[in-house]
Amino acid sequence: MKFFTFSAKAFLVLLFCSSAHATVTRYLSGNAVDVRPQLFGPVLNLGGGGTDVDPAIQWMIDKARGCTDCAAKVDVVVLRATGSNGYNAPILAMNGVDSVETFVITERLDSRYKNVVASIQKAEVVFFAGGDQCDYVTLFANTSIARAVKMVYRRGGAVGGTSAGLAIQGAFVYDACSGSATSAQSLSNPYDPSISFTYNFFSWGDLTGTITDSHFVQRDRMGRLFAFLARQIKDGVSTEPMGIAVSESTSVVVDQDGIATVKGNGNGRAYFVLADHQPEVCLPGSPLTYSGFKIWRLAENQTFNLRNRPASGFYSISVTNGVLSGNPY
Repeated sequence: MKFFTFSAKAFLVLLFCSSAHATVTRYLSGNAVDVRPQLFGPVLNLGGGGTDVDPAIQWMIDKARGCTDCAAKVDVVVLRATGSNGYNAPILAMNGVDSVETFVITERLDSRYKNVVASIQKAEVVFFAGGDQCDYVTLFANTSIARAVKMVYRRGGAVGGTSAGLAIQGAFVYDACSGSATSAQSLSNPYDPSISFTYNFFSWGDLTGTITDSHFVQRDRMGRLFAFLARQIKDGVSTEPMGIAVSESTSVVVDQDGIATVKGNGNGRAYFVLADHQPEVCLPGSPLTYSGFKIWRLAENQTFNLRNRPASGFYSISVTNGVLSGNPY
């Protein structure tokens, strides 16, 4: 086997597409030889943005390889549309990591690179960095890159992301391609032009009927999540959509049995929000009215069964003419 050692500098490869001069920037740290361990997933890591939760990243690595202290190692791929190789060194230093390869992909046609797609497909762990989820929707949805990520999941690997990388994991993606909606905008008009959705980007089994959101408490996003959920019902997409909303410095990890667990760097929170009936008012140009959103607020190490949603343990918040009935957090 041939091994590579990297310190401050990572191995950089530039790949060129002659038809449109598109470029993939590729950084490899660690062993260039593919490892093929037995996999024990699939599992997910949903990061809320801000400071990364290293224990959650280590969790997905360990769950994929099936142990916390063994010789099995995995290859990790980091996907991003902007930025550089900032994840390579810290992830390579984690237990059980054989290599970390970051791809910075800036053109949709970059999915034509067979060696890029093959590297993603053969990885055991794929992680989407933060940024702009519209970039991911525009560049990756319905491409061979997205199909390669799905193959990692089907093989029993791990898929995760933070911030924008979290936003694309739900069955319903708020894609932010028409601007960044606020709670005030969304509650006053659930059909505000800043609200647009992309569907079935990944369609992970345990995230069926869900929409994911990040930076949740810090950016006061509960109101807009209410509007997003009401829209799915009103538009005939889902009868009981659920939001999985994660605060900064917090992750929700989902194991192979559909059990979601909150991990964090302190006092982070995650919110599971259910809309289970038709909104009273959800119309273009009109404030939202919806009675009784059900909210489960989870602290670090608490769990939520995504396959068998609990019938208790929630509190309720209503919206009347765009105004919340109380503090939703």
